[in-house]
Amino acid sequence: MNETEAGPKLAVYGQYDIEAIIAAIPHRYPFLMIDRVVDLVSDTSAVGIKNVSINENYFQGHFPRRPVMPGVLIIESMAQTAAVLVMHTLGAASAGKLVYFMSVDNARFRRPVVPGDQLRVAVKKKQRRLSVWKFEAEANVDGRVVAEATFAAMILEND
Repeated sequence: MNETEAGPKLAVYGQYDIEAIIAAIPHRYPFLMIDRVVDLVSDTSAVGIKNVSINENYFQGHFPRRPVMPGVLIIESMAQTAAVLVMHTLGAASAGKLVYFMSVDNARFRRPVVPGDQLRVAVKKKQRRLSVWKFEAEANVDGRVVAEATFAAMILEND
């Protein structure tokens, strides 16, 4: 079975490495906000990993003397993890489709994320109606919650 028959190939069962993520979603440097996806359970949940490095381009301006990962990029890492989950769940039906962010609700930021942190983003599917998917997500560093949100995405053709 190749990628066109069954969607992006898993590098290891239940995990996507960086090559599989790139095959699944269109995001690229400098806007790719996950390095790996682990614990993927089709149509249910996934965990995205982002290794936060001082080399991230946004640290040049946010903030030069006290670098902090912008909250909106933590939310984006949640959305990208959810997009991998969606594309994996859809399998061959994901060909030619993109996952578009629709809304973010109840976003809360509890602690700053700084260079050297490993961000673990747990995403769970709450609901799916036709092409609209709803998720809840929680981001952790060293087992401590740094952010949480609920959000929705829509699956559309990539015209």
